[in-house]
Amino acid sequence: MNKHWFMVIIAAVFEVLWVIGLKHASGVLEWIGTIIAIVVSFYLMIRAGRYIPVGTVYAVFVGLGTAGTFFSEILFFEQPFVLNKFLLVALLLAGVIGLKLVTKSHEAEGAEQ
Repeated sequence: MNKHWFMVIIAAVFEVLWVIGLKHASGVLEWIGTIIAIVVSFYLMIRAGRYIPVGTVYAVFVGLGTAGTFFSEILFFEQPFVLNKFLLVALLLAGVIGLKLVTKSHEAEGAEQ
């Protein structure tokens, strides 16, 4: 895995943080943390999009963020585990892994080297 894919993964982690922040932030510091997470998340995603096809970056970013948010709600906010949701998230992750496997980082036309 090259550093550009690593940037997408880190961007997705920050996506999970800002999504949680949008739902649960109540104080100034929490909102500042949420805004910082949004900026870092989108910055990393945009940077990765220079080297990896943008459609793939966005699909992986959203897929990982969705899966991370699903599991975070179960682990940290005591949401019930719903098998149907889990199966759909697993299907989504299978698609994300498939996109990763069929996409080469240097295929993007006009990408900076």
